[in-house]
Amino acid sequence: MTEDTKQVESLLPYDRWTEDAMREVALRALDHAGTHGLPGEHHFYLTFRTDHPGISIPSHLKARYPEEMTIVLQHQFWDLKVDRDKGFVTAGLSFGGVPATLVIPIAALTAFWDPHVRVGLRFPSAEATTAVPVAVPEPVPAPPMAAQAAPEAGAGEAPEEEGAAQVVSLDAFRRRPARDGA
Repeated sequence: MTEDTKQVESLLPYDRWTEDAMREVALRALDHAGTHGLPGEHHFYLTFRTDHPGISIPSHLKARYPEEMTIVLQHQFWDLKVDRDKGFVTAGLSFGGVPATLVIPIAALTAFWDPHVRVGLRFPSAEATTAVPVAVPEPVPAPPMAAQAAPEAGAGEAPEEEGAAQVVSLDAFRRRPARDGA
């Protein structure tokens, strides 16, 4: 190759196709967990744009996280569903002891992380989107905690201590660029 060789611009949207395929991996994991429960030590961090059209989260969370929020799907969630036809992921979670159902457009997902196996996926097209505010009705209260998804293989395990759900930023898990001289 010579120095005159330059990268050819693709007329095919490989970047978009790759992101769609990675998003499908995350949706399959969420769908599996919603149908069968979380296997073993798997759990998910799901990051999404709170300013995306069609999002439905409690107003106090929208005020606290006006652009992006991360939820943890581990012990205390219920009714996790993926509806590809309507383009939404729904999940019941408790925030400060108050149950709520979140409705998250699939296009609003910016990251998926399963720390048990260190699988992390980012969806840059959702990160780059600046959404226009849309009036969305307040989420419907979720069913009582008895409806939580229970792990299938947890018969011999001691019950986990219950506590308030925590929202954790994925920044703690992202690799930092190496610094010169470090």
